[in-house]
Amino acid sequence: MTTHPVSPAGPRRLLALAQLTNSVGDGAYLVTSALYFTRVVGLAPARIGLGLTLAWAVGSVAGVPLGRLADRRGPRGTAVLLALATSASVASFLVVRSFLPFLLAACLYATAQSGLAAARQSLLAGLVAETERTGTLARLQATLNAGLAVGAALGGVALHADTTGAYLTVFALDAASFLLCALLLARLPHVVPVPRPEGGRRGPTVLGDRPYVVVALLNTVLLLRMPLLSLGIPLWITQRTAAPAWLVSALFVLNTGAVMLFQVRTARSVRGLTTAVRAVRRSGAVMLAACAVFALSAVGDDARTAAAALVAGSVLLVVAEMLHSAGSWQIGFDLAPADRIGEYQGLFGTGVTIARTLGPLLLTALLVDWGSPGWLVLGALILVASYAMGPAARRGARRAAPAGPAAAATIQSPQSG
Repeated sequence: MTTHPVSPAGPRRLLALAQLTNSVGDGAYLVTSALYFTRVVGLAPARIGLGLTLAWAVGSVAGVPLGRLADRRGPRGTAVLLALATSASVASFLVVRSFLPFLLAACLYATAQSGLAAARQSLLAGLVAETERTGTLARLQATLNAGLAVGAALGGVALHADTTGAYLTVFALDAASFLLCALLLARLPHVVPVPRPEGGRRGPTVLGDRPYVVVALLNTVLLLRMPLLSLGIPLWITQRTAAPAWLVSALFVLNTGAVMLFQVRTARSVRGLTTAVRAVRRSGAVMLAACAVFALSAVGDDARTAAAALVAGSVLLVVAEMLHSAGSWQIGFDLAPADRIGEYQGLFGTGVTIARTLGPLLLTALLVDWGSPGWLVLGALILVASYAMGPAARRGARRAAPAGPAAAATIQSPQSG
């Protein structure tokens, strides 16, 4: 997207503040939601799992049309509305006490979250120069981790109190965080929406762009690392190793802190499609090494040896995460037509949803049921996907058509929009 940012430091700062506010709420939600839905809402764990799986399936489908809406109606207004919808869905969790209302609220939450992610990417593309997007996303990722850490600490207070009032307060905080996020997004400069094609025809959708679909699918495989910290590694530590259970929390802090400190520095090496593909390929090799080290942590009965292997594996894991993040951001933007950033990012972002939905099932089967060989299979799968990303991205670059002058987004002051 060809853009001419106005006072770029201002928009970037507001984007970061919006990211920080809702990530604090999300961090508190993530650590308390399971107990909230069982103890306060009164649902069985199986029904919670079913409801959330269905909800995120709906959300993954909604990402593309909501991203297209951001392109055509304007990303700022769309992002604001979706942040408000997310706030409303979280607030509705405060009053639901049965499965069907819970399912409806969860579907609204997942749909609004998926659409908000796509609209934010379209908004960022209109506010930040093309050469600065990966660096900006790295800063936003560091901000996200900082917010999640603060939110997780607040959620920990609620878990310690273990009262209905404490859990309700956490969910009210999450709803308020998205309300504040909407207010901050509304203060951003207006990005003029992309005009419809002549004749009013919608044209082909992103699903017709086969190279980009392949890239998005490969990225989904690479994102299987996401449920490791929240599910795979905790189950592995407690069921397959002699390491103490408290190490789960320590490894989460290690990952969060490393991303906060080093994601921006890692992203500096990515300056275009070639360096992005190289970063993704390196991430696959490092991920294979991490999986091999994790597999070794189950050898023997010495707790200190197991803990050392787990820490070493976690260091490699976060290095692979930061390399993959920096490379995939660049690839996802570079291969998207300038006038359809939101729609294309809507598809690219479904990888996160799919990884979070199907990843736990795959990781449980590979790691908990199969053991150490499962780690090697996971590492090999990610390595193959990382090396396949290069040819897929190059094919996508050859097929990418530059947008005409009419498609270029321009930026006006908030008052003019």
